[in-house]
Amino acid sequence: MTVPGHSQSQFYSQLKRYYSFYTVGFVAFVILVAILEQMGVPNRILGYLFLLATIALYAGIGVMSRTADVAEYYVAGRRVPALFNGMATGADWMSAASFIGMAGSLYFGGYQGLAFVMGWTGGYVLVALLLAPYLRKFGQFTIPDFLGARYGGHFARSVGVAGAIIASFVYVVAQIYGVGIITSRFVGLQLEIGVFVGLAGILVCSFLGGMRAVTWTQVAQYIILILAYMIPVVMMSIKVTGVPIPQAVYGGVLEKIGEREEVLFVDAKEVEVRNIYLTHAAGFEEKIKALPASLDGERQRLTRKVSDLKSTNADAREISAAERALAQLPATPGAAKEAWTRARVGAEASARTPTPHAEAHPGKDEKASRVARNNFIALVVCLMVGTASLPHILMRYYTTSSVREARHSVFWSLFFIFLLYFTAPALAVLVKYEVYNNLVGTAISHLPAWIASWGKVGLVKVADINGDGILQLAELALNTDVIVLATPEIAGLPYVISGLVAAGGLAAALSTADGLLLTIANALSHDVYYKMIDPHASTQRRLVVSKSLLLVVAVIAAYVASLKPDNILFLVGLAFSLAAATFFPALVCGVFWSRANKWGAVLGMLAGLGITLYYAMITHPFFGGGMKAGWFDIQPISAGIFGIPVGFVVLIVVSLMTSAPEREVQDLVEHVRYPSLEDDFATRGT
Repeated sequence: MTVPGHSQSQFYSQLKRYYSFYTVGFVAFVILVAILEQMGVPNRILGYLFLLATIALYAGIGVMSRTADVAEYYVAGRRVPALFNGMATGADWMSAASFIGMAGSLYFGGYQGLAFVMGWTGGYVLVALLLAPYLRKFGQFTIPDFLGARYGGHFARSVGVAGAIIASFVYVVAQIYGVGIITSRFVGLQLEIGVFVGLAGILVCSFLGGMRAVTWTQVAQYIILILAYMIPVVMMSIKVTGVPIPQAVYGGVLEKIGEREEVLFVDAKEVEVRNIYLTHAAGFEEKIKALPASLDGERQRLTRKVSDLKSTNADAREISAAERALAQLPATPGAAKEAWTRARVGAEASARTPTPHAEAHPGKDEKASRVARNNFIALVVCLMVGTASLPHILMRYYTTSSVREARHSVFWSLFFIFLLYFTAPALAVLVKYEVYNNLVGTAISHLPAWIASWGKVGLVKVADINGDGILQLAELALNTDVIVLATPEIAGLPYVISGLVAAGGLAAALSTADGLLLTIANALSHDVYYKMIDPHASTQRRLVVSKSLLLVVAVIAAYVASLKPDNILFLVGLAFSLAAATFFPALVCGVFWSRANKWGAVLGMLAGLGITLYYAMITHPFFGGGMKAGWFDIQPISAGIFGIPVGFVVLIVVSLMTSAPEREVQDLVEHVRYPSLEDDFATRGT
């Protein structure tokens, strides 16, 4: 579809007007909820208002954007202006990991957590320089489309489809899990039910209108998520520093945290608690070594304890606790080993002296510091390269009207992402200041209500391990995913701000999940069904197949998310490693090296994906891996650091050992590499 210049300008003006009204309307809605809170409306009702209003809004955009046109469904008609494509890409990009998990990583990792900020933002430099304009010049609909055309045939396309599905599926599980956390906390649903409620919100955005609906929904979602992220941090900054610009003043708060750490980390009570945890870890290790006899002994001990308590008419709560401990005892030696290993690892983590927030590459000795530095670098590389390899992000640049607009889109994407990423370090520091100064040292009986609320979801745990009735830092266990979501409660802000943050987290998770599910469904329907199975399929049949597959994949992903596989940040980081090792060598060589051929690309993708999956499986417990330290002590989240170079080496060596691509393929490389001014105008609006 061709869009004349003046029509495109009118379209752009209409979009700005619509989304300006939308922003004002959303702010008015937040003010209305604040008024209802002051009138005494229960928090549960306010939580439902935020959840239902935002999902209804996204559903409305999805319904209004429904389409039966193939180009509209797959690439939004290739007429999305750069500014709005940048906002949509920002929402697509800033998933639950960015919104919910990144500040948590910075909270716990301090300097080490900056690897996420550097990797995710730096990756857009690679996108702008190496891929976005060239993929837009190529056109078509999907990344496997490019691989199939560039490397000649369905073999490369099939491997590309498999890689896209694996990386996107891991990623989308993390998003749906994030939705489950939000719904379970703010509207009281069980997490297992919450993931399927969130799934309904995801499907109404993408099911009817494909990329067209997803794009305009994601613009709306970006507005909500950036407001939801910025407002609480600004309010907390005013509370702590008196200045409403947290990015400019959190350095002074960081200095105060450093002073507090010097006192807190050597406090006698803190040392006592850490030593108790160390003793517990050693006890679990002894139990593991003594299996199966230790399991029988533990069962006999707990049975006698229950009997003794009942015979002495002990307190009912003591009897109940003993009976619960007996009932929860693992049934088999294998289950006991698994449970006690997890308990030992948790005790060892609680026994460690926390890392100073501002210390770079921390470690108790030179080797430990070197390992921390190597993992920092490996993670930055994997996240940067993964950014330039994720199919659902690269697909966004097919939606612009020209090559020039694709380049401008990358700029706007980075700007809109920068707004959140520049704020995340300040949020982490402000929350840590509140915890260290206003929570640690509080009587266990007077802990704030948010501790119990998030404890019910399983993201906060408190154990008075030394029995003194006072909360020590080592007795507080916070999940990385709780830092952002609980920020308003930690800072004592009104509930309306908590609801706003939940709406923002929901927007971040839904926007990315929409793009990921669409990527998987399009890869299966367009690249497998249409390109390989039935090239003569009608437009209606192609869209029916895509929507059916979208529904099936979404339900499977929701089921996996309900199993609580891991924290959101790990799952997303692993998806980046998988995408980087699979696609980056084939895409970059496909654009910049005309000698790269089918067999080099296919074997390179398989080798990169295979080695990355293998390393993750042998090092991470969720996959059954039992190695405490992998190759060069690299953590499983950075498994792609091995797959990326392997992919390049295999692709280059195999390409040189086999025949060069056909002339028409080499001509395609020349066409994609050197977009002319005429090409740029020719692609506008098509």
